[in-house]
Amino acid sequence: MKRDDIRKHLQTVPLFKELTEEELEPIISISSPRKYNAHSIIFMQDELLDRVFFIHTGTVKIYKTDANGKEQIVSVLKEGEMFPHAGFFRKGTFPANAEVIENAQLIVTPINDFEKILISYPELCIKMFRVLGEKIVDLQNRLEEKILHNTYEQVIMLLIRLSKSNGEKIGDSYKITTKFTNTELANMIGTSRETVSRTLTQLRKKAAISLDSKDFYVVNLSKLEDEINH
Repeated sequence: MKRDDIRKHLQTVPLFKELTEEELEPIISISSPRKYNAHSIIFMQDELLDRVFFIHTGTVKIYKTDANGKEQIVSVLKEGEMFPHAGFFRKGTFPANAEVIENAQLIVTPINDFEKILISYPELCIKMFRVLGEKIVDLQNRLEEKILHNTYEQVIMLLIRLSKSNGEKIGDSYKITTKFTNTELANMIGTSRETVSRTLTQLRKKAAISLDSKDFYVVNLSKLEDEINH
């Protein structure tokens, strides 16, 4: 990836969209591209946090594991997003693991240099903390779902969330453009693969979800929302 390609990509990142080319130049000068194949580990939890990443292409999952090796998926990130979302302005370690789901090209930026740029551009710093604030609200909403809803409803709410964050509108429905196994879906809400499988079967019988010719889930949001509200 050439320098101009890095510039074009960073200009599409919501955090940098309003920056002029001159303001973006310091970030370009400290950034470098890197390709990762599917299932590659980008970093592990508790490794030194020394880089921040911007996704040019591909999909990345952020997850934690417990003492028994059970996986809890925190988020699934796509083109235009940055990670990690914690650890700025303090010396620390990566708060979770990051693994590539689909072949990815990332822009890698040393975090110490990035922090200096943020200090130089207060408006950029404010925008970044706004992004981090939105992530906190999302985590709060997911905690609320866990506390207030049964597992059937949690699976439905997960599908609604994925259709909005990783979906493509097709008519009155959304196609979830990343393929997730039932185990991965279960790991996003802390339930069993069998529970997810049963719920998906029920939802398919009710025509709330379907699979297209390439086995991508197509979600009927109105029918899913009716399942929650009935």
